[in-house]
Amino acid sequence: MSETARPTPSSPETHVIDYRAAEQLLAARDPRGAVKLLDSVIAAHPENTAARLLRARAFFAAAQLRPAELEFELVLEREPDNAFAHFALARTFERSGRPEQARRHFRLAAALDPRPEYLSAAGFEGPAAEGPAAEGPAAEGQAGADPA
Repeated sequence: MSETARPTPSSPETHVIDYRAAEQLLAARDPRGAVKLLDSVIAAHPENTAARLLRARAFFAAAQLRPAELEFELVLEREPDNAFAHFALARTFERSGRPEQARRHFRLAAALDPRPEYLSAAGFEGPAAEGPAAEGPAAEGQAGADPA
């Protein structure tokens, strides 16, 4: 392989490139393109929770609510303390017309991470719901997420 050639389609480098490109496609409001790229990444690395969370967000943005729901649930099986996944699943239930299921996950998200948007969606009132958004590692890469 020459120095300028692209890595083989099944290489780890290609999967990283595809994941990053999928992030960009989602940010550019092309969720279907993001899903196509992520399908190959997840086929090669089904245990990759970050790729599954990104694909769930892409499904949500494409209004493919059932696939989004299944991906968010899979993420939560692996990471039950992922507040963003609970919040996004709640938004998915909300868009699907299932307010009781949505309420449960909004409350779980707020209990795990007291961000104002989570507290507000959960129906919790108080000074914490009006303060600045929480900062830290959980906030990275999720501030502009589609389900929010």
